[in-house]
Amino acid sequence: MTGKVQVLLSTYNGAQYIAEQLDSILKQTYTNIHILIRDDGSTDATLSILESYAQSYPKQITYLQTENVGVIRSFWSLIKEADTTAQYFCFCDQDDIWLPHKIAAEVSTLDFEISDSPYQPHMVCTATQITDENLNAKVVWPQNLRKEPSFYNALFQNIAVGTTIMLSYDAFKLFYDKEIDLNRIQMHDWWIYLTISCFGKVYFDPTPSVYYRQHNNNVIGGESTLLQKIKKKWNSFRKHKDKKLLVQQAKEFQRIYGKEITDPQMKQQLEAFIAPRSTFMQRIRFLRQCQLYRQSTTEQWLFRFLIMIGYI
Repeated sequence: MTGKVQVLLSTYNGAQYIAEQLDSILKQTYTNIHILIRDDGSTDATLSILESYAQSYPKQITYLQTENVGVIRSFWSLIKEADTTAQYFCFCDQDDIWLPHKIAAEVSTLDFEISDSPYQPHMVCTATQITDENLNAKVVWPQNLRKEPSFYNALFQNIAVGTTIMLSYDAFKLFYDKEIDLNRIQMHDWWIYLTISCFGKVYFDPTPSVYYRQHNNNVIGGESTLLQKIKKKWNSFRKHKDKKLLVQQAKEFQRIYGKEITDPQMKQQLEAFIAPRSTFMQRIRFLRQCQLYRQSTTEQWLFRFLIMIGYI
């Protein structure tokens, strides 16, 4: 296992935890790693910490001091700046902890998958060990997937937590040079899951590879209980009812990749999902032929209900 791993890390006012995260990457059992950091306009001590690490590890760390553009655009800028001589690509948050064998295990998984089907883009993602701010374990998420990761799941749900993702070079090539309307995507990791599940293979490892820290300053966070998940989904869709954000993301995906989709069933399900459903009967007809799914039965029924009442 010698191929270079490019880690793409976005920071924003992360002084409290960024040193722990960087240490967890630098202590990986896999050593051929380069970390590219983009600071998204921090106003705390983040920049001085990054400068110190860059001076201490000049061959392993490069950081860019830039203006604030938000989390999605920050990660997309990192994608554009990535070292395309690398063989593997990872994404990283600023406040988590990577377990020591994370990179080695994911490289091993990708190497095995690529040897089995070398002409296919590959991606691996894992479960996370959700913790409190002091790294006390809470729950593992995602857990007990009902079905394999697929395009039919990715249109409806993201199970690929960004900080757990590793991409092969062929997978990275699928999207790094695309001009995407970032206002229409949910998150960079969700878009990546959607793309690779359509054109390649996604492997999910239920063994956590990171401590996914939850605290008051998280930009994006998980939920510990089923009730929290349902409440968060319901409130989100009530807030964004008229925007239909999942449909907007699917429409953008069709705009970018529609002509490249060769699987007729994927194409049919995508077109059905983005088609107007202004009447109750149109929603019923859609649900009768819909193959899209969430990974928990309860959430599956919730989303079917949201479609029935026109929220999706």
